[in-house]
Amino acid sequence: MELKKSIGLWSAVTIVVGSVIGSNIFMKPATMAAQLGSPSLLIAVWFIAGVISLFGGMVFAELGGMFPETGGEYIYLQKSYNGFTAFLFGWSTIAVINTAAIAAIAFVCAEYLNFFLHFPRLSQVAEQSLVLHIPLIGNIFPLQNIGVKVVSTLIIGGLTIVNYVSVRSGNAIQFVATVLKVLAIVLLVVGILFSGAGSAKNFVTASSEFHLSGWSLIGGMMAATTGAFACYDGWVNINSVAGEIKHPEKNITKSLIGGIVICITIYLLVNLAYIYALPLDVMSKSPLVAADATAKVLGNGAGQLIAVLIIISSFGATNVNLLSNARVVFAMGTDGNFFSWAGKVQARFQTPGNSVLLIGAWSIVLVFSGSFDLLADMFVFMSWVFYGLTAIGIFILRKKLPTANRPYKVLGYPFVPLVFIVFTFFYVSVILYNDIDNYVHGKSPIINSVFGILLTLVGVPIYWYLKKRGRPDSRKSTAL
Repeated sequence: MELKKSIGLWSAVTIVVGSVIGSNIFMKPATMAAQLGSPSLLIAVWFIAGVISLFGGMVFAELGGMFPETGGEYIYLQKSYNGFTAFLFGWSTIAVINTAAIAAIAFVCAEYLNFFLHFPRLSQVAEQSLVLHIPLIGNIFPLQNIGVKVVSTLIIGGLTIVNYVSVRSGNAIQFVATVLKVLAIVLLVVGILFSGAGSAKNFVTASSEFHLSGWSLIGGMMAATTGAFACYDGWVNINSVAGEIKHPEKNITKSLIGGIVICITIYLLVNLAYIYALPLDVMSKSPLVAADATAKVLGNGAGQLIAVLIIISSFGATNVNLLSNARVVFAMGTDGNFFSWAGKVQARFQTPGNSVLLIGAWSIVLVFSGSFDLLADMFVFMSWVFYGLTAIGIFILRKKLPTANRPYKVLGYPFVPLVFIVFTFFYVSVILYNDIDNYVHGKSPIINSVFGILLTLVGVPIYWYLKKRGRPDSRKSTAL
């Protein structure tokens, strides 16, 4: 039994935009402003990171056109490499990437609901009374910020039920949330840029502490670009639901490229609005730059407006990650590379019900494993490891399947995928180095990226156990 093709072009575009635009855009620009000290460099970094993300989107558009099947990266890695590589990715999506992303974004949604509702919290002593120690990795505090974690659980649980019952309902939530999010951001940008309360001089005035040159300039650019990549992450989710997209040979490419271009445009306009409202010296020290910039126009009510905006953004992003990422587990179960029950279509609702429940349940477990930063760093790091492997796979498939039907071919091949691969290697290296350095110097209680690697490697004995039972690679047609 196959999943129905119920996602049209515009719904697909909202999945891309909704996956990319989360909460980071309301906070990250301040850190990036401090790292760069120049408004022109800040805008340049957002543009460069957007172009690199677009290059990645072009690579995935070719692969999505070749294999318009539910599962996305899992399918591409299987076709490019083998069942083991595909399984490790699929397991990583269950253990780290997708579930940590869902947990992290739901955590943000709950935190900003806390802005209005003030959830209960235990004393510091009580929060640290339960500690889970992982040798050589660090400590986890499950009771920390317990009120926010309980609300995060309710958000994930509710969306899990919605996506279990109906693909159309989950997609409708995503469509409405994305439209409201983009509309709110447009109003925010227009309100600031046309308020007259800012200064055009801010566009050309560097920070008083600006002193970047030579290697320090390169280092600052690299650090800021890493932050921008985190904000652009998520566009790949559309490939995971390829098997449910109408006319996938056309709509995957259109939604990927069109959605990323929309995100680049929105991010550039938002940053221009921030710079117009706040001098870079002020912007670089702002803990919530969107609220401070809006306060210039709307006064003290700006904090509440931004909180509502972030709640809408993070709720929609939680839903789209749950909606799309359960399809990877479904694909694994369908082709024999995981437990068969994961690939069952729910008979009554025609949804990948079991995989939705699995992703939702483990996401809730990860909510209690740590803070937003821990969860976000884990899923971003492991995501980019597999982005790089998938991009390398396009060269393998060009040689392996030279005559395969490719409705779309990457423009600028091989330059475009090569640039994306180089940036991916840099990104992963920087995160790994920074995580280890922060742990060694006591700035972090856990090495986030290494924890992600550890959870991924747990899948190795599971793979061999399933292989011994005859599950992995059981269908020869899927293991090329």
